[in-house]
Amino acid sequence: MILPESFYARKDVVKIARELLGKVLVTEFDGVLTSGIIVETEAYAGATDKASHAYGNRRTKRTEVMYMHGGAAYVYLCYGIHHLFNVVTNVQDVPHAILIRAIEPLEGIETMLTRRGKDKLTPSLTAGPGAMSMALGIDTGHTGASLQEQIRIEDRGIKVPGKDIVAATRVGVAYALGDALRPYRFFIKGNKYVSKGKGL
Repeated sequence: MILPESFYARKDVVKIARELLGKVLVTEFDGVLTSGIIVETEAYAGATDKASHAYGNRRTKRTEVMYMHGGAAYVYLCYGIHHLFNVVTNVQDVPHAILIRAIEPLEGIETMLTRRGKDKLTPSLTAGPGAMSMALGIDTGHTGASLQEQIRIEDRGIKVPGKDIVAATRVGVAYALGDALRPYRFFIKGNKYVSKGKGL
């Protein structure tokens, strides 16, 4: 089942980030399908979160998509090379978003290997947000896209027990000072596809 817009439109971005673990991120471009189980996420709480691109209700051409109704893709370029895929949540004009940091590959693995220039499956294929987006064929051209079509997240009945979910600090947001210490990153304990990024 494709997650409905109502899943994303809820107010608690942290809860949604946690609940995305075990869901399946799917892309289908030009008839080519790739997918993977979401194993790591990071929540960003908009205007009140110094780590968010929308802190203080900052609005730019890049971040305008964050103010859309929940259920859209926000894809931005990091360091000029990595396309990072985020899920917009909450209602219109509340700029919450969740970075999808890693997936465990399921379908279209050969396509993912080709996109990443690799010849065999190892965790590095999709461990980390830049690698994951490249493997799935996601780039900044998809920002603003509905998560009901070419890019979608499905519930395939995979349950992640609460004892297997780790809450930790986010990666690369030390500039956010106290907000950098928020336990807003979630990952599945022991999953080898979780990124190597270290929080604070």
